[in-house]
Parts: sequence; structure tokens; C-alpha cells
Amino acid sequence: MYRLSVFTVFLVLFASVLNAEICQNFGPQTPRDLTQRDGENPVKFNLSPNHKQLNLCNIHFHKHAEHKASGFSLPAGSNGAGGWKCNETQSLTSSQLEAPASHQFCQNVMPGDTIEVHWVYSSCDVKPGKGLQACSSQSCANPQLRVETKVFLLVNDAKAPSFAHYTATTSQNGFQQVTQLPDRSDALEFLGSTTGPKYTEQTCSPLQVTWNVSQSCQLLDIHSLHEWCKENPFEEDHAHGIRKIVTTPQLLSPIK
Repeated sequence: MYRLSVFTVFLVLFASVLNAEICQNFGPQTPRDLTQRDGENPVKFNLSPNHKQLNLCNIHFHKHAEHKASGFSLPAGSNGAGGWKCNETQSLTSSQLEAPASHQFCQNVMPGDTIEVHWVYSSCDVKPGKGLQACSSQSCANPQLRVETKVFLLVNDAKAPSFAHYTATTSQNGFQQVTQLPDRSDALEFLGSTTGPKYTEQTCSPLQVTWNVSQSCQLLDIHSLHEWCKENPFEEDHAHGIRKIVTTPQLLSPIK
């Protein structure tokens, strides 16, 4: 009986240590491994409306995919700390990997790199602008947020799709939009948070976000990305860092 009591106390203390190593009382976090759909986070909030009923407020991209999925599962660093690369990375041709001869306006990207692009939408009456601060306003400080997401493999190939197709802004039915989003027919929708390198499993994001993430990669002409970095309403000129995927079930929402 004495041994069992000591062992029980040990388990309780061990569980307390584990729980202390993750942030407490936060909603579900992002990014995540999309092949693992379980989650135990108790915080629930409503899915945001379709992006067509929201205002596009920001477009930015991260070097390497923050999420992991069937189409981008090659680790860019140990244990996924550097994000994930498209599975087709190793099958690119020498011409596709050739460095662009023209001026390069996007910092820290080259042919063969994987990027994850985020189209951020807000329920606030806002226009496209710099950073996530463009997604709220003095009269709308707590918006519903949605992120439409696609992962691209950059190639030196003018025949590959152009980033311009997916970034031209317009007004549709009174909402700020892009004229076309890339195919996301294989996307998974789930509840999460904002991402980026300042967040970890110990330092969580407080914002609540609806994510819609395509599970496949698509080629993208790197010249078109550099042209976008040269001038865009979001003042983006570089690939952002990544947040390591969140794996602790208590920090994840279930994906239906």
C-alpha cells in the first residue's frame, strides 16, 4: 500500500510538471500536423463565415510550411523545428533550381524553397494593409478571423503559375477580396490561433482563428513572387519565420 501511494504521488507530480510545460487556459493553437486530426482543447468558438463574406486584410508568407500534411512532409529541420518542405522538392530539374538572373526583391527565398502563404480575412470593415493590425480597427477590436492557406514550391519557371493570379485585390459584393485564390479543394477547416516564431507550446497565441489549409503543394514561379515583393499593399518583402507544429493534444482542436 505504501509503495502504491508513493507511485501515485509520483504520477501526480509528473503530470503537473508536464502540464506546466504547456501554456494554460488558451484556445486551440496552430500550426499542426494535418494527418493527425485528434484534439482535446476544450475552448470552442464558432467557425468564421466563408471568406467571401469577410474582408481580406493581409497576405504574407512563411519560409517552409508551418503545417505538416500529406503533400509537404519533408522536415526542413530536426523534429520539424524548421518547418516542412514539399514532397516534390527533390525531383526538381536543374533549370527549375537555377537562381533568377533579374533583381530579387524577396529576401531569404530561392528556387527550391517551400513557402506557406496566408490570406487573412477579417469580419471588420477594413482594407488590405500591413500586418495583422490591418485586420482590426478602433471600432472593431475583436474580429472573427479566417486564414485561407496554400503551400507553394518555388521554381525558376515562367510556365509555372504566377503569384499575381492570387494577389490582385478587388471589391466583390462590398467585401475586400482577391480576384482568385489557388485551388483548396483538398483543404481541412479547423479552429486555431495565429502563428509565427514568437509562439511555442509554452507561449501561446490568444487570438481565435478559423483555418482552411490545403493539403497539397503547387508550383509557383519565383519571378512573380519577387515582382510582388517589389510592390504590394501589405509592405511584404521577405519570408516570415515559422512556429514549430503543435503536437500536445490539449492545445489542439479536433478536426472533423
